Amino acid sequence: MRRSYKFLLRPTRRQQIALAACLEDHRELYNAALEHRRTAYRKAGVSVRYGDQSGELKHIRSDDPDGQGRWSFSSQQATLRRLDKAFAAFFARVKAGRTPGFPRFKGRGWFDTVEWPKDGDGCRWDSQPEHPTATYMRLQGIGHVRVHRHRPVLGRVKTISVKREGTRWYVILSCDEVPARPLPETGAVIGLDMGVASLVTTSDGEHLANPRHLAGSAGRLAVAQQALARKKRGSKRRRKAVARVAALHSKVRRQRLDGAHKAALTLVAAYDVIVHEDLRIANMTRSASGTLEAYGRNVAQKSGLNRSILDAGWGVFLTVLAHKAESAGRELIAVNPANTSRTCSRCGHVAKENRLTQAEFRCQACGHEAHADVNAAVNILRAGLALRDAAEAA
Repeated sequence: MRRSYKFLLRPTRRQQIALAACLEDHRELYNAALEHRRTAYRKAGVSVRYGDQSGELKHIRSDDPDGQGRWSFSSQQATLRRLDKAFAAFFARVKAGRTPGFPRFKGRGWFDTVEWPKDGDGCRWDSQPEHPTATYMRLQGIGHVRVHRHRPVLGRVKTISVKREGTRWYVILSCDEVPARPLPETGAVIGLDMGVASLVTTSDGEHLANPRHLAGSAGRLAVAQQALARKKRGSKRRRKAVARVAALHSKVRRQRLDGAHKAALTLVAAYDVIVHEDLRIANMTRSASGTLEAYGRNVAQKSGLNRSILDAGWGVFLTVLAHKAESAGRELIAVNPANTSRTCSRCGHVAKENRLTQAEFRCQACGHEAHADVNAAVNILRAGLALRDAAEAA
């Protein structure tokens, strides 16, 4: 399996300055390569490819030895590949008839990652098993940076990335050949219904709480954003205010991810088969702009629902659950969520009127009563087991 490990870096003050300079030079290289492509096509009708720009790196480095020349050649190639992927995605969207979204120049706040494609080429992961929390990694032009390695790294390190999040620096290791850690079988199966009142409701009737981390930090975020709005653009105080807002959002993100890991681990440890809804979260949280006939109708309610869905972190939870299930040898099944909340789990009657309120379900045909989310979770489990049986029979 392929897995990623993310660790906090503890650079010195001098190393922080060097890391920021490395990031800035790679951002300038990305923007210069983008401008090169735009200009060549606009003035000469020539399409510039990755190979052309990679071939010019040698001359760029020799002309700027104290700037571009001090960083790893392979990391700069990775930055050019990043631009090439952006153009490939742009042309794919054009071909598919979607909104194209031409590649943009990267501002200072929109380029926060530098990648080294190979361990040992401009970077070196220095694994020290005898020091589980004091590991060092070597980066060309920066030196040996201390890493807080809070867990062992398994498999073979393939690529290394350094990322800036607010005032913190992280290293991300992408590893191949990571061994699986299958858990003993339990014989139990479960269906999961994603929600806002509860993050997850199981077919066994359990409810995993939705912590609502963003809502809990809303007061502090509002104060920080109001302070940011009063600062003059380009000022030092505004940069500090931006850092405070980013730090609050970063804390919410870490809290949400921590909760997703704990909830997923609980489920994976207890069940062999886990069935969940195949949710299209991006479609569910599209902006409600109203219609021409009734412009603005229910926009406030839809905006509040979108905010609650995103705060619950369904996508984060399902991603973490998929990774943990694969590593533990569990079976994860995604089913179409259509009508699972309107269908009676006892008789199969489907009607909008069956769901009386957010939490109350009463079948209009047979009179079956249950918690609406538990009823939906039972339907989800049943649909997932039917898919598995059909796949085994085919």
